[in-house]
Amino acid sequence: MTTLLVRHDEAEQLGSTPDTMTLLADVSQTDGHLSTNRATLGRGSDGATPHFHTSSAEMFFMLDGELEVLNGDEIVTVRTGDMLFVPPHTNHAFGATERSGADVLIVFTPGVELFEYFRMIDRIRRGEASPSEILATQDRFDNHFVDSAAWRAARAA
Repeated sequence: MTTLLVRHDEAEQLGSTPDTMTLLADVSQTDGHLSTNRATLGRGSDGATPHFHTSSAEMFFMLDGELEVLNGDEIVTVRTGDMLFVPPHTNHAFGATERSGADVLIVFTPGVELFEYFRMIDRIRRGEASPSEILATQDRFDNHFVDSAAWRAARAA
């Protein structure tokens, strides 16, 4: 493996302001070591719905703003400069708080092939794909959806 440098203006960007995702590195580029992206969410915007991964841990590093995160059955607020580590098999979800937008660097390790997963989500948001397509890929992308009463209550408040 060689060193990888991803220039900001060359990274693929999905979504539109204020809710965007910048795809930085996928497993094919890092020999499986990690996958990483940058998510920018407008005030109160949802990021990921409740889910867990069986093989990857997920790390959130807050570049700016506030992120509300489901971590197991607990809701935590992650603020600028904070880092949150979520181990495999832990239910989690995230969204920007009502007080602030969020700019967060997300790292999966070991990496999982996720760029195609994020592209599928983008197609669903644009109405070009059915949400049922993502349910059929849970094993492929190691992204297993769950229900969370704690998350529903937190996001309804």
